[in-house]
Order: sequence, then C-alpha cells, then structure tokens
Amino acid sequence: MRELAGIVALFAGFWLAAAEAGFRTPESLVRNAYAYYGEGAPELSKGLPRDAATARQFFDPGLRKVWSTPRTEPYDFLVQSPSWKLGPVAIAVVRKQYDKTYVAANFDNHGRRVTLNFILVNGPEGWLITDIESPHDSLRMFLEQFRN
Repeated sequence: MRELAGIVALFAGFWLAAAEAGFRTPESLVRNAYAYYGEGAPELSKGLPRDAATARQFFDPGLRKVWSTPRTEPYDFLVQSPSWKLGPVAIAVVRKQYDKTYVAANFDNHGRRVTLNFILVNGPEGWLITDIESPHDSLRMFLEQFRN
C-alpha cells in the first residue's frame, strides 16, 4: 500500500510540473490565454495575470521578465483595449515556418473587430508565446515602449 501511495504521489508531481509548463498545442495556448478575459469567475476575468508563474506558463524565456515587470499601459495588448467584452474567439493555425507557428486569433471586443497573430515556439516546456503581432505593433515593442 505504501508503494502505491508513493507512485500516486510521483505521478501527481509530474502532473503539477506539466501544468506549470507550456501547452500541448498552439490552439490550446491561445484558448487558455483568452480564458482570462471572460465574464465568469472573478479570478478568470481580470486579464492574463502579470505574475512570474503565469509568465513561465505562457511566454518564452525572452518575454517572461518583460511580461511580469510592473508598468502602466494605456490598454491590454491581448484585447487591444483597456476593457473587454469579448465575443467568440476564433483560433486558427495560419502558418508553420521553421521553428515557429503562427496562430491567428479573431474576435469582437465591444463590437470592434480585433485580429492578432500569435507567434509560438515549441520547446521542452511545450508551446510558448514568443511574440504577438497586431496590425500596428507587436507585444514586445508595446511592452518595451511602456517600460518603467
């Protein structure tokens, strides 16, 4: 019985470690990012958190620190607005190029059409965001511009 408990604990540890890493598919990464922009539970409707654990789960090492650094921004880049009321989010892989996969996310925010292109990489940690492009700029440029 003691051995069975040890095996269960071992698998639980592996499951928790996997939950902290990236995602298994590019679509699941984008879908999980937008889960934080709903109207449901308060902890899931404040936008993608800026803490280190969330940064580690969603972003590649080059973007993690920049994402979680405190700053004042005029709007949330992932919804292109300071507030949100999102319609359904359409997610589609549009291109695979070398080590990167480009995923388009299209949705309405307060009735305004938004299109973003997520640039994702797949590594030992799973799928992670290396950048996001809007028609005007990228997440990296946006975060750099409003760095404190």
